[in-house]
Amino acid sequence: MAESVELPSRLAILPFRNKVLLPGAIIRIRCTSPSSVKLVEQELWQREEKGLIGILPVRDAAAASSSETASVGPTLSQGVGSDSSERSSKTQASTSSDNVKLDGKHQQEVFHWHNRGVAARALHLSRGVEKPSGRVTYIVVLEGLCRFNLNELITRGTYYTARISPLEMTNAELEQVDQDPDFIALSRQFKATAMELISVLEQKQKTGGRTKVLLETVPVHKLADIFVASFEISFEEQLSMLDSVDLKVRLSKATELVDRHLQSIRVAEKITQKVEGQLSKSQKEFLLRQQMRAIKEELGDNDDDEDDVAALERKMQSAGMPSNIWKHAQRELRRLKKMQPQQPGYNSSRVYLELLADLPWQTVSEEHELDLKAAKERLDNDHYGLVKIKQRIIEYLAVRKLKPDARGPVLCFVGPPGVGKTSLASSIAAALGRKFVRISLGGIKDEADIRGHRRTYIGSMPGRLIDGIKRVGVCNPVMLLDEIDKTGSDVRGDPAAALLEVLDPEQNNTFNDHYLNVPFDLSKVIFVTTANRMQPIPPPLLDRMEVIELPGYTPEEKLRIAMQYLIPRVLDQHGLSSEFLQIPEGMVKLVIQRYTREAGVRNLERNLAALARAAAVRVAEQEQAVPLSKDMHQLASPLLDNRLAEGADLEMEVIPMNENSHEISNTFSIASPLVVDEPMLEKVLGPPRFDDKEAAERVASPGISVGLVWTAFGGEVQFVEATATAGKGELHLTGQLGDVIKESAQIALTWVRAKATDLKLAAANETNFLKGRDVHIHFPAGAVPKDGPSAGVTLVTALVSLFSQKRVRADTAMTGEMTLRGLVLPVGGIKDKILAAHRYGIKRVILPERNLKDLVEVPAAVLGSLEILPAKQMEDVLEQAFEGGCPWRQHSKL
Repeated sequence: MAESVELPSRLAILPFRNKVLLPGAIIRIRCTSPSSVKLVEQELWQREEKGLIGILPVRDAAAASSSETASVGPTLSQGVGSDSSERSSKTQASTSSDNVKLDGKHQQEVFHWHNRGVAARALHLSRGVEKPSGRVTYIVVLEGLCRFNLNELITRGTYYTARISPLEMTNAELEQVDQDPDFIALSRQFKATAMELISVLEQKQKTGGRTKVLLETVPVHKLADIFVASFEISFEEQLSMLDSVDLKVRLSKATELVDRHLQSIRVAEKITQKVEGQLSKSQKEFLLRQQMRAIKEELGDNDDDEDDVAALERKMQSAGMPSNIWKHAQRELRRLKKMQPQQPGYNSSRVYLELLADLPWQTVSEEHELDLKAAKERLDNDHYGLVKIKQRIIEYLAVRKLKPDARGPVLCFVGPPGVGKTSLASSIAAALGRKFVRISLGGIKDEADIRGHRRTYIGSMPGRLIDGIKRVGVCNPVMLLDEIDKTGSDVRGDPAAALLEVLDPEQNNTFNDHYLNVPFDLSKVIFVTTANRMQPIPPPLLDRMEVIELPGYTPEEKLRIAMQYLIPRVLDQHGLSSEFLQIPEGMVKLVIQRYTREAGVRNLERNLAALARAAAVRVAEQEQAVPLSKDMHQLASPLLDNRLAEGADLEMEVIPMNENSHEISNTFSIASPLVVDEPMLEKVLGPPRFDDKEAAERVASPGISVGLVWTAFGGEVQFVEATATAGKGELHLTGQLGDVIKESAQIALTWVRAKATDLKLAAANETNFLKGRDVHIHFPAGAVPKDGPSAGVTLVTALVSLFSQKRVRADTAMTGEMTLRGLVLPVGGIKDKILAAHRYGIKRVILPERNLKDLVEVPAAVLGSLEILPAKQMEDVLEQAFEGGCPWRQHSKL
């Protein structure tokens, strides 16, 4: 380094951060502000030999708070500046400073500069990678040369320049000071302290050799600045060193600072030795990561992970977790903080903590005052009929009103598709003022769908219940478990078994999801389930629920549902109204009788939608001129006025943009509304699918009987056909039958053979009237599986009809299980079966006598149109099934 430096009278000024560059020291500055980047690109970047630059520290907060702090300008060829204004210290204060006012947009901003600085030389300049936002960073490495005094600060263009005077001593003055005994003593003391510091650092860092050489070769007055700049001191102490022009004062301060740094290192060593043996591997990793984070912050490479984790922690604190779960979450959070984002398991831990933070541990729906009258009106508006079911729901709501925290039963709505099971659950949620969430269980075979996967598996996730709770955002929703009878089981477990804990009010307050791995309280959830059949539901699970059966609708109920609910909804869905399409009650009756024989109303709605689509085609294709509605606004414009003046034929209507879609569709018009009639029904829906003559046509010959069965789709009418062929006396069964119904056929044939003589089907001395004959029994609709015991009486009737060659009455249907002794036992699904008989036009129904009590559930209108015939013995069935009764009075010939 040169003994002295010639400085220009005008020098570029650099605002500095909370560090002071001292002569002999080297420092790196990041240039990020637009003004500093522009300066570097225009001046330093274009020069092969870097010029001089002046550095003056900013001392008060006014400069730090400005948006563009004192940019520096390229007014001299040998002196340019760089700006670090964005990172200026916000805590600097000055006692000796000059005020500077900016021009232009910074006119009101005043900056206070220190009146002493250091001339520096740019050693290295590098350009960082350009960010996606277009931001560029330059790194400038500077070497301090000598102190100067600020005489005058001048504004020139965008930047500042200054008139300065150097403060370095001449060679003669330096030689004179070197002879001063006080200076010599201070020099020895400083070198001794510095050598001791170098020895300590050499033991720690193994890098002291070159520093010792520097200590022996560099003059003492320069060593003071170099040593002080090599370790951290406060900004005020740095300024004090900068102001120390006198060598003795400078050396004395440097000795004091070096000695203090030495003592701090020794104290730190003692603490490190005590703690180092106690640090575990995880603690060391934590310390290293903290250091790495600090390095990233210093380099400006820090990302937003730290902020995200802090935000996650705040979210967890506000989640309202119970104390035991909060402790578990804190342990998991501490583990996450020790991990790097690139580590395996980081994302899974973070997703788990986010789930804990998102779950509504204490968030509940604010229930309004329960009004039973309003709830009843809502149920009546949403559902037609279902009087018993509505009454049970009102009772349930009444108990909730009297005791809000009551653990009510789990309602299970059982019935065929399309009867309103799901909408009933939605109505309960609306009446209670709670949120509603639906979870479909149809087809699931994995227990993890209910309890979740353990976090040890890849791709693990919580169960559907916890996911539904998270999705709805409250811990007390009305949760519908749909299709609970359609769960399966395999090697992955039994979902129905997992539901035992969920639906048990004594257990579900500590429901443990495998993924969550902490108990979650489900006792506040109101569970409602639906099923098509009760048989597939395991008995322990069925025992936890109160079953409410929803049978199918009668034709009269379907008619009322269609007129009040289905037709308005279908018209609205197709952008129509009653002005375009009218479906009279008579046509709806024909649709119900000829095109639908279901328990629910879904097929009825589909057929009505087909009629609406046909009407929509007619409306969309109409080419009539659209008249101007009285509530529409006239279009006023010069173009329109000119055309009207010329006599042009112009009709126009302006449709307001704030009108609803169905109101806009009303702007179309047709000459008259489309009224559905029988020809249109056949044209749109095709020929009738069903008629009342089907039973009479099917039971036209002996050996055929009409039975009533129950399926997942409601009650159905089932025909049983029997015939005899030459053979060996064997029984053949077809129609995709189950084991139970096959056994019923065997019982029926055995009973008929045992009673053949009494029924006059064989002679008294004939031991085997089936000798040389085979009996074949068939259940039509062979693609549909069939099973159950209720076809026993129907099978016997078909066999007796076959062997007696007498036809069964076509207007009579029957159901009942038969024993080997001829007793008729009760069966289930009586209401559905009677409704099915009513839909098919059956007039007489034979029922087991013990099933008469079930008739109270059948609508009075249906019972009034049917003749119910109770039967206790099989002979009672045969007496009522044939025209004239008693088919055994005449002898039968095979």
